[in-house]
Amino acid sequence: MKRMLGVTTVLALGLLATQAQAVKKGDPMRGQELSATCVACHGPDGNSPVPEFPRIAGQYADYMVQAMKAYKTGERNNPIMAGIVASLSERDMEDLAAFFSQQKGDLYNLRLK
Repeated sequence: MKRMLGVTTVLALGLLATQAQAVKKGDPMRGQELSATCVACHGPDGNSPVPEFPRIAGQYADYMVQAMKAYKTGERNNPIMAGIVASLSERDMEDLAAFFSQQKGDLYNLRLK
């Protein structure tokens, strides 16, 4: 019985570790390299000083990827963003999202509390 419990525990921990790695997508260092166009509106760290442009610092990475995909497909209507994401691959989007999600911002700070 104890052996079965031990095996089950090891399998469960292995599954959790695999899922945690699967969720973590994107290379923040590469995302920073790709962010030159983004920073013109969203600021160098995603904390736009201009109210018309959303602050994306600390935003959830998966949300940003979904938003970029929606701009690319036209599901979200914004000609500027549609033009910017038109040439981005899914990997580019994941890398950009990884970078901006790690920046300190209002949402990032809320998640730390």
